[in-house]
Amino acid sequence: MDEREFMRGRVYGADHEDAGPRPGRSYAELVGGPLDGLLLDVTGRPERATGEQVALVTELGRYGPGGRALYAPRADGRHYDWRGDAP
Repeated sequence: MDEREFMRGRVYGADHEDAGPRPGRSYAELVGGPLDGLLLDVTGRPERATGEQVALVTELGRYGPGGRALYAPRADGRHYDWRGDAP
């Protein structure tokens, strides 16, 4: 199993021991880029924020540790597409 396959279906930012989705929470799938396949917890996000890009800390992107992967939501709100990396 490679790293991408291992990460698929896990929640971004969750504890490694308990990284699966939790009942009663809402998730969007990250598509493309270094966090492809991870789930982003969007529970309680205000509607006005659903169209906003998010910058997620990751060491897997172009800028290494401390860098960020940028994702923007699709119209369906259930997928966030990778837009690039930022320092």
